[in-house]
Amino acid sequence: MPDTLKIRRFCLGDWATNCYVVSTLSSDTAGDPQGGACWIVDAGFDPGYMLRYIAENGFQLEKVVLTHAHVDHIGGLAEILAEHPGTPVVIHHDELAFPADPMLNLSAALDDRVVAPEPTGTMTHGDTLTLGGNDFEVRHTPGHSPGGVCLYQRENNVAIVGDTLFAGSIGRHDFPTSDGPTLMRSIHEQLLTLPDTTRVLPGHGPETSIANERATNPFLQD
Repeated sequence: MPDTLKIRRFCLGDWATNCYVVSTLSSDTAGDPQGGACWIVDAGFDPGYMLRYIAENGFQLEKVVLTHAHVDHIGGLAEILAEHPGTPVVIHHDELAFPADPMLNLSAALDDRVVAPEPTGTMTHGDTLTLGGNDFEVRHTPGHSPGGVCLYQRENNVAIVGDTLFAGSIGRHDFPTSDGPTLMRSIHEQLLTLPDTTRVLPGHGPETSIANERATNPFLQD
């Protein structure tokens, strides 16, 4: 059977970016919460608190998964890899060039441009990423950015959605590589088709649910 899954949110940096540590507790550890495997989903600025949580719990960092590669979601990637060298970093193939390109990752106008480490692998729509026997379905949700993805875990009824959908709002689509109609199509086809009870963990702001957004999000009302 799959290991017990835990998802811990960390709100990082000046952009208050939600980054997640997804961890597992093996069924054969006799209740010891330490020493399991984990992923980091998104790498916001100032990840020290998140890294301390991983270290204090004895987690083994298996992978960094990027929902997309705008500056506020990759700004801490170099610091994470400095502490965990050799950790694989995966991103949708449409944004493979974004981390190292300040124009694409939207840091070109900042005082300190971000040139983040290059990802080591790519993912695409329909792929499955597995942690401790828990399968996460990769759903491509372009619009906010061309390679935006959401990670859906069916058994635990949860979706990590990056900047595609927020509580009461949707992702910005006024950036050079964004597209509003594409974003709306992604939300309707890839997120609103999930069960109403699905927990939605966004890239900014509070947790919500598919039912709540379907009923109350002003951007999703016909």
